[in-house]
Amino acid sequence: MKKLVLTAFVILFGVVLVACGGTTTTAAPTTAQPTTAAPTDAPTTEEQIVVQGVTETTIKVGNAASTTGAGAGVGVPFNAGIQAYFEYINSQGGIDGRTIQFVTYDDETDPTKGLTYTERLIEEDEVFALVGHFGTWTVGATLELIQEVGVPMVYAATGINSLYFQESVGNPVLAVQPIYMTDGRIMTARAIKEAVYGVNHDEALPEGAKIGVIYTNDDVGLSIKAGIEQEAEILGKSADMVYQAVTTSYATAVTLLKASGVSAVILAMNQEPFGYSLQQMHNLALNVPVFSSYVNADVSYVNHTLYNQARPIYVNAWLDLLDPEGISGLHQDYWDYYGIISTGSFSQYALNNFAIAGYMAAYIFVEGLKRVEAAEVELTWDNYIAQMESEVLDIPMGGMVDWTNGKRWGIAEMSMLQYTYVAGDNPLTTDVVETDYLYESFGKVREIETIEEIEAKGN
Repeated sequence: MKKLVLTAFVILFGVVLVACGGTTTTAAPTTAQPTTAAPTDAPTTEEQIVVQGVTETTIKVGNAASTTGAGAGVGVPFNAGIQAYFEYINSQGGIDGRTIQFVTYDDETDPTKGLTYTERLIEEDEVFALVGHFGTWTVGATLELIQEVGVPMVYAATGINSLYFQESVGNPVLAVQPIYMTDGRIMTARAIKEAVYGVNHDEALPEGAKIGVIYTNDDVGLSIKAGIEQEAEILGKSADMVYQAVTTSYATAVTLLKASGVSAVILAMNQEPFGYSLQQMHNLALNVPVFSSYVNADVSYVNHTLYNQARPIYVNAWLDLLDPEGISGLHQDYWDYYGIISTGSFSQYALNNFAIAGYMAAYIFVEGLKRVEAAEVELTWDNYIAQMESEVLDIPMGGMVDWTNGKRWGIAEMSMLQYTYVAGDNPLTTDVVETDYLYESFGKVREIETIEEIEAKGN
């Protein structure tokens, strides 16, 4: 008998964060004219400026995102969310009389191709902005180019530390997702400060207890590890941290941590390594609480058959779809999203977390356009960035992102989710068999909090 597994989408949202030809939505691409100046012998005529990627009727934007390769499971729904929101905006008449064209290329989860396509978007397609710049591989390979050129980059589907700038007014990098350094600090603060230990998972971390860290030796793992190290020092736990890098042998890393007698494990990595690490923790019976990144708030990377209640799994989350005052207990912002994506050609992604992330990228970009329109200034790169820096921006279903005074920190407050599942009889059949129905989810166990609020908890 085959078990029916009904996988719940993550109601308390954690994410980010993975054909060689480009595709364009809405009207055919229009190549903008370059900036031109009046001839020196002309009468007193002001310089005529035509903005890259902007015509009287269109605004062209784009990204390189994985629709094949290892990152396709994230990239396909992520792009669907972007396209769904842009189609909705266009159906409403666009922004300031302009509809939005979206050009996208498949980077095949390859940084070299990601760089090539980003160069094409900027130099040949002449996009006004990069929206939903996708994946650690491509973002890392193109960040220097983006800053050199000055093209606005709105929402990076990654949190690598190279996106973090303490104070950088006019910087075209407008990251939204929490930076991995912040992500690492928050998961460490929670591993040290939350009462999730003991048989009933309601006791504080034992005095002198060690915390194990398994990290991947890549941009994601090292970026998170930097935040872990920083927070461990702040909370006086540096001497109690046990670090293990993993390349190919997850079993070795888990074995060494178990031998060290750790009381918790922090997994500094993205989705696939996260799943591999949980597999080995099961195989080697390392049964201690697990803490990990918001990018891993996806039940598809947790094998429920290996789950052990003695090994609770906690992840960060930066959006919260629940609102007791909303319809059916869900935030009105969620229903706005659902109403847009479920009625169009991307309806199969209506319950997909990564589609919500793409929708957020498009939504935030459009909010910047609305600010420019309201300010009654020309739509230029400088004016767009200046308006994004003019005041904090509320994130639907979440907190806020603050780019004022050149801050480039991403979101710095998150909730905590815990993996759970419920087994029972299959409600779709008449036969009664044991545990052939399964509902998996990540449910909220801590509200959205700042690092300072978590640090203040006593233990």
